[in-house]
Order: sequence, then C-alpha cells, then structure tokens
Amino acid sequence: MNVLVTGANGQLGTHMRLKTVGSNHHYFFTDIEELDITDVAAIRSFVKQNGISAIVNCAAYTNVDKAESDEVAADMINHIAVGYMADIMAEVGGLLVHVSTDYVFGGNLYNTPLPEDAQTNPTGAYGRTKLAGEHAIIHSGCRYIILRTAWLYSEYGKNFCKTMLNLTATKPALTVVFDQVGTPTYAGDLANAIAFILENGLDKGNEGVYHYGNEGVCSWYDFTQAIARQAGNTQCSISPCHSSEYPSPVVRPSYSVLDKSKFKHTFGMSIPYWVDSLKVCLEGLTK
Repeated sequence: MNVLVTGANGQLGTHMRLKTVGSNHHYFFTDIEELDITDVAAIRSFVKQNGISAIVNCAAYTNVDKAESDEVAADMINHIAVGYMADIMAEVGGLLVHVSTDYVFGGNLYNTPLPEDAQTNPTGAYGRTKLAGEHAIIHSGCRYIILRTAWLYSEYGKNFCKTMLNLTATKPALTVVFDQVGTPTYAGDLANAIAFILENGLDKGNEGVYHYGNEGVCSWYDFTQAIARQAGNTQCSISPCHSSEYPSPVVRPSYSVLDKSKFKHTFGMSIPYWVDSLKVCLEGLTK
C-alpha cells in the first residue's frame, strides 16, 4: 500500500517517519514544500502519480489564539483542505486517517471522560474549523478513521512540554493554570497507534471516529510539576492559578479527558500512562 503522510515535518509527522521505518508499505512524507494541501489539483495529481491508497493527515492550523483573527486561513487548512483529501480518497476508494482535537467539545461543561458521541460545542475558530473538517470527511463518502486527541507534545517542534522544560530550568518561579484538566498525549504513542492500524490492516471494517490520548488525568499545573520533577528542575517554584489570570481570546476546554474505550476495544491496543510517556519523551530530549 502507498501511503501519503501530510504535515510530515510536525510533531506527529516526524514520529510517523520514525515508526514506519522498515514498513512493508511505501510511505510518502510531504509538508508544504512538497505538497500544498490547499491545492486540490496538486493533491489529486500526487495521489494519481504515486498510486496513493491512504492518506494520514498530520497537517493542521494549530495556533488556537491566532485562529481567532485568522479564521479564513485556519478554515482552509483544517476544513477545506481536509475536504479535498477526503473527496480524492473517495474517488480512488482510499482511506483517510485524520487527526482531530478535544477542542470540538470546548463549550460544554463535562466532568467525566468524553465518548465519541458526546455533544460537540466548540468555543473558538480552531475548534469550529476542526469540527467542520470532521464533517467534510464524514459527508465525503470516503473510508475514514478520525482520531481526536489532546495536549499533544513531543521532542520535536514547539509544544507545552518543551516550553515548560525550558522555563522550569531558567526561571525562579512560574504560575500555571490548574482549572483546565485533560491528558497529555505523547506524539510518539499516537504515531505508533496509527502505524499499528495501517500495518495490520485494521482500518478495514473499523471506519469511524475514535478518541486517542494517553491514559490518566491531570491539569496543566500537574503536567508542569511532572516535567520539572522528572527533569530535575527543582529550583523553580511552581504555583497553581486560575485560567482567568491568563486572559485569552479563546475559552479553552475546562475538562477534555477523552474516553479511549472504543479505540482499545476495536484495535486491541493498550495505551501508555501519560507519566510513563513523559519519561520517554524527556529521555529522548536529553540524548
């Protein structure tokens, strides 16, 4: 099978490169320099010329705050371009694996892990455009697996873990919000899950929407404490604060723990605990 991975220079795309080394499939890794996913003709040509039968879309507009003033650009990448890929996969009878987000739930006050059929209610442009992308896929008629995830981090690119690792090593004190609760998700684990599905042909008959994140629950404050302690950055004093102390143009989800039961039952995979995966990531960063 020939597989196109878009957004290949990002956190998840980089891990997809690592997880598919030695695969029996042939992977094509592209980013904006090689393939503009907002150009439907370019996608169609690439798919035709390379016999692509599956796309793993790791590309996204992820700047949550900036999306509020740049929704047209966010919509083009998170919605319109996703619709292009879905339509083209429908044309060739192919599969689209698409990564979505917990932000599709931002406006509802949940307090138990969210199943896939929980009521969506995004509060900002990022969540709206990602949800629109999901709808475009579902209505396209293509074979699809949508994986909603949250709090993604890794050794690569810009992310909360790397930022806090640096700040706790260089600042005497930090305040971090404690009233937003979710689960940090290591990009290496998500990439491994996607590769496992593709390598074992588990997409066939299992199309649909799934939730994937590491096991466990914490706040951004707890996550920062774990980062600092595992890294040995004990000189920084970390204090909890309310989200209201950090004004933002977007109301972020206060509780976005995803229920992974459907994913585990369908694909037979165990999911690592977030603290264990953080250790793997930090070890990778120190190498």
